[in-house]
Amino acid sequence: MTKDHGEPAEDAIYYLEQQELTVDDFGAEGYVLDIGGGGEGIIGKLKGKRVVAIDPNKRELEEAASGPLKIIMDARDLQFLDRTFTVATSFFTLMYIKVPDHAKVFDEVFRVLRPGGRFLIWDVVLPQRLDQSKDFVAFPLLVKLPDEEVSTGYGCPWPEKEQDLAYYAQLAQDAGFEVVTESQENRVVFLELKKP
Repeated sequence: MTKDHGEPAEDAIYYLEQQELTVDDFGAEGYVLDIGGGGEGIIGKLKGKRVVAIDPNKRELEEAASGPLKIIMDARDLQFLDRTFTVATSFFTLMYIKVPDHAKVFDEVFRVLRPGGRFLIWDVVLPQRLDQSKDFVAFPLLVKLPDEEVSTGYGCPWPEKEQDLAYYAQLAQDAGFEVVTESQENRVVFLELKKP
């Protein structure tokens, strides 16, 4: 059952433990493509007007802080020319995309990156359903940026299959990326991918 505004009822949510994440500024030439850049707009807070934030949800983009260029767009069908960006990011976005669509998203990001371009991914290890009585999984997150802290949370329906570091690394390699860095702290994963 959901509340009137479409959010799940509290008793339908399984909560994972709170996660903490420090996100440092990162180097990037030109514009940064931020996949799912609505909501808290963490990458937009880091890079401001250098960010092109896409999200299929207009409301999410409206909620994000001003600065980035915000475009309603589906990550499975990026409306950019090949080799447009040097850096793309995904900050807790893949968890909202259905598993069968993940490969298409990775292929599209690979296409719009220039050779040598990087794809930076922050996401959460999502197990398969841990509680049959709960339809959604969520976790609170404290994001520590250079100049501020953002307390938020993310949640979605239980995934069709476990999504962990190995899962994302395999998707990356299948799309043609080289895995430069991969790390996991508690349930938070980070990957730095490079287009050869």
